[in-house]
Amino acid sequence: MKISIITATYNCATTLRDTIKSISRQTARQHIEYIIIDGNSNDGTLQIIKDYSNQIDHWISETDNGIYDALNKGIQKATGDWIGFLHADDIFAHDHVIEKIIAAAENKEINAIYGDLQYVQQLPPHKVIRQWTSQSFQPKLLKRGWMPPHPTVYITRNHYKTIGSFNTNYQISADYDLMLRLFSNSQTKSLYINETLIKMKIGGASNQSIRNIIRKSTEDYLALKRNRIGGLYSLAIKNISKINQFFHSQI
Repeated sequence: MKISIITATYNCATTLRDTIKSISRQTARQHIEYIIIDGNSNDGTLQIIKDYSNQIDHWISETDNGIYDALNKGIQKATGDWIGFLHADDIFAHDHVIEKIIAAAENKEINAIYGDLQYVQQLPPHKVIRQWTSQSFQPKLLKRGWMPPHPTVYITRNHYKTIGSFNTNYQISADYDLMLRLFSNSQTKSLYINETLIKMKIGGASNQSIRNIIRKSTEDYLALKRNRIGGLYSLAIKNISKINQFFHSQI
């Protein structure tokens, strides 16, 4: 079994080494196809990619139209049975994550796997700020604003042909739109791994400013409406549910 993992980069020189090392430490490293799609960085990111080229199966550097365009390029290049993402400032929660993904994927009836995520501080010891604990999927959850942590989600390459890739008309919420399409599709059969798989360093694009927070809420609402899932109620519950994550963080 081959697992394609895609990292999109643009001026990520301060964090990319940790991401690549996290890939390299996986006990199932021989099953990983690692792909980096760079957006023509100019801060030293390219030198890091070249320094670790023996750990990277495919990489390109060219101007793109943002992170979702880059991730779509990665999906197109992927040859693995399953496809997942490790963003340029994220790391795996431990060295056995891909081993667990492969074990779960032995169930041939499923085409999507996901788990839990921790938001952590940028600098060591990476104190946990938020604990995003998910649950097994039920259709009623979508109207309540539910989605799994996207960086923990692995989907079969064949199923991407059914649900499609990221809609680049969304600048911030294309991942939410993809999750809505994934879990509202009757052909999706998912499995939840009840443990933390990814540690995400705080400071993502959607939370960098009030303007981006407003834009994300607007795009989330549009994704809900266009996918015929819900509206303002679903959006409100989605945002309110995040508060609980701060009280369940683990030191």
